[in-house]
Amino acid sequence: FSVNGEKQFYYCFGCGAGGNALGFVMDYDNLDFPQAVETLAATVGLDVPREPGRGGAASEERFESHKPLYELLEKASLFYQQQLRKHPDAKRAVSYLKERGLTGLIAKQFDIGFAPPGWDNLLSALGDSEDAKDKLLKTGMVVKNEAGRIYDRFRDRVVFPIRDQRGRVIGFGGRVLGDDKPKYLNSPETEIFHKGRELYGLYEARQSTRKLERVLVVEGYMDVIALAQHGITFATATLGTATSQTHLERIYRLCPEVVFCFDGDAAGRKAALRALEAALPCMEDGRQARFLVLPEGQDPDDAVRSGGREHLEQLLATAVPLESFLFDSVAKGLDINSLEGRARMSKLALPYIRELPEGVFRQLMFQALADRTGLELNSLMRLEAPPPGAGDVPDDA
Repeated sequence: FSVNGEKQFYYCFGCGAGGNALGFVMDYDNLDFPQAVETLAATVGLDVPREPGRGGAASEERFESHKPLYELLEKASLFYQQQLRKHPDAKRAVSYLKERGLTGLIAKQFDIGFAPPGWDNLLSALGDSEDAKDKLLKTGMVVKNEAGRIYDRFRDRVVFPIRDQRGRVIGFGGRVLGDDKPKYLNSPETEIFHKGRELYGLYEARQSTRKLERVLVVEGYMDVIALAQHGITFATATLGTATSQTHLERIYRLCPEVVFCFDGDAAGRKAALRALEAALPCMEDGRQARFLVLPEGQDPDDAVRSGGREHLEQLLATAVPLESFLFDSVAKGLDINSLEGRARMSKLALPYIRELPEGVFRQLMFQALADRTGLELNSLMRLEAPPPGAGDVPDDA
């Protein structure tokens, strides 16, 4: 690997990669051009000016106003990590993590922390002024009740920092250690945290793998972390929301394939169907989506702990492509050997297929439906489709 400082370029004789500093940062850290510029600028203490025509003064003001929030959340993450190492009650959190099969190394990689029991641990540590308290409120780290009392949002929980695509902490998730409800708690929507856009573990996946070939979408934090510990470093999870088209567009900008892996219960099957609906508008030619619904009562964490990486990869190899999952879902409970059953299947499948963007894949899906129902392709495409979502797919499909 050679760097020429005078001519400002690098070259790798092993793989043939080469370019300038910006290109290196973009490839090595999986960043786009503006992010690479800002990353390099930050290393030498420079601010990147914004073009007036791209958001103007208001955009610049928002950018600057968010900086202190990111800094505060990074401090909160460090505080929680320190508590996991030093707080007298931390042994309960450590025991829980060990019971889940996690090592100290993986806990450090994901910056897992501990929010001690008590009402004002974080508030006392970081809220030493009215301005600091205001920032804690803005980021959702503390809560103000009707009586005006301010207290920590996360108490007696294992906490997981949530990072955006640039690695900045934007919120937290917490798993309760006592009997409080809910079992899992996320930061609320804030100026810098939007659950419908962010994915837990995506930043870590990009850092672990130079070029992502696929992303595995699972349901929870612990699934992502357990999989990473066993060498499955391309998993990510939504933040208490259904998989959205925004989530998927973000993934497809990084790699061509998404594999959905959900728990083998009724909720998991419903989540898979919602993921299918979100994926359809994203399926431009060249993109792939596959679905793996695990056996009843099993989640990805269970699967990888019981059989290791090899077992999970064997399961992933059985994930069915989008077209099979769609047709199997709409055909569930129908007698597709009968004319009535095939007609019903056509009526249920058409709204979903029409959600696909124009292209070769969409035409192939119409052809596949024609083959499965025995209808002529031209006749099938002339049928009037009901509005999207009107198909009576059973809840437990």
